[in-house]
Amino acid sequence: MKRITLYLVRHGQTFFNRYNRMQGWSDSPLTEKGIADAELAGKQLSKVNFAQAYSSDRSRAMDTAKIILKKSFYLDTPYTITPHFREEFYGYYEGEDSAKAWYMTGASHDAKTFKEIITKYSLDASKDFMKEADPFNDAENAAEYWARVGKGFKQIRSECSDGDNVLMVSHGTTIRSIIGKFGNGQFDVTVSPMNGSITKVVLTDEGVTVQSYNELTL
Repeated sequence: MKRITLYLVRHGQTFFNRYNRMQGWSDSPLTEKGIADAELAGKQLSKVNFAQAYSSDRSRAMDTAKIILKKSFYLDTPYTITPHFREEFYGYYEGEDSAKAWYMTGASHDAKTFKEIITKYSLDASKDFMKEADPFNDAENAAEYWARVGKGFKQIRSECSDGDNVLMVSHGTTIRSIIGKFGNGQFDVTVSPMNGSITKVVLTDEGVTVQSYNELTL
């Protein structure tokens, strides 16, 4: 049975992160702290021999991946950019103040913050609620989101081999959505993964197993 260890790293801090704005498919540059976040992750991962490296196709993830790979003891790791592990798409709420966006999303469900929404309901419900609240109906709901991420897992399984260590630089809500879905309730997904944090999951033919979540050290 094929076994692949996937190191999920959240990109370094961006200006939208700093300003607490919704940053899904929209993008903003890494801050100085964000570059330091990526360098710290690179230092922690420098001795891991990655057979493959991936990132989402947003510049914040690509820039973080490049910094991490420059720190590696192993040269010439194959690097692939994929749209499948992008952040959730927030549609009309892209770029909005985060607290305001989640209030507009959850208020009709008696939940005024993102934490309240996922505590009272679920992470998937937060996606469905946002699509309902989006006047253009552009935001991804849970079904649309998981169809996309599922293609990403299929890509990794098809392109990687048994025993491979694989780097994936992705995004906060995407990482915690994966942990919420496959972590069997063992991890607190009301807490967002830190910028530059490392989360480890194992992919097999039978599914996904979570080993750790939101760590700054291995």
